[in-house]
Amino acid sequence: MQELLVSIAAGLVQNPDEVSVTVDEANEEGVVVYHLHVAEGDMGRVIGKQGRIAKAIRTVMRAAANRNNTQIAVEID
Repeated sequence: MQELLVSIAAGLVQNPDEVSVTVDEANEEGVVVYHLHVAEGDMGRVIGKQGRIAKAIRTVMRAAANRNNTQIAVEID
């Protein structure tokens, strides 16, 4: 899952070397939180107009997690 998020984000940004993901342990509800970190100048590219790209990234990640019977959340830091 972490590799999928990195590959999606790296394709969107100008500095793919600065893309990193940290993963939190599952909380009491069983949700694993992925924190996406990008360069300051690339933040707008990942979020998109009115958050459309961020919403699409979260949708793709939830669909992939659904196939593995897990629940995830994606935070863009």
